[in-house]
Amino acid sequence: MTILITDRLTLTPVQASDLHDLCALWGDPVFAASIFPAPLSSEDVWFRLLRDIGHWEVKGCGNWSIRETATGDYVGSVGVLDYHRILDPAFDAPELGWGVAPRFQGKGIAFEAVSAALAWCDDTLNAARTVCMISPSNAPSHALAARAGYTPYVETTYKDYPVVLLERVSR
Repeated sequence: MTILITDRLTLTPVQASDLHDLCALWGDPVFAASIFPAPLSSEDVWFRLLRDIGHWEVKGCGNWSIRETATGDYVGSVGVLDYHRILDPAFDAPELGWGVAPRFQGKGIAFEAVSAALAWCDDTLNAARTVCMISPSNAPSHALAARAGYTPYVETTYKDYPVVLLERVSR
């Protein structure tokens, strides 16, 4: 499994030892509000962790845990995903997903992590494009997606919630 290193960050494939940090992140109502209607329980986080570990095993890609290299502090996650989402229209390319703890937002850290994941995706997967899904009200994620080269291509729903699907052509 691949470890990515940037100027400030170390991205490692999600592992069981990340559970405490993941529970803190997904249990944070401020963080969760931009993605889910409510924070996740520790049980739900555990199932997400198992899914993410299995994703690496089966697909050779998945979520990375983002940590500040200097401090080891957990920042959030970024991943190249294939969740077989039930969407209309269906995803037909690797999905990029990210989430950064509120205290790290607005510092360029998410862009640094997303850029590293996209470079890996472009170089390793040779995908012609990647896609992502963002809530219409999540302005910070829309701004980050635009900065990373994503453009909207359709508005739809996912699990009864409105979402915007975006795409980025590989460089």
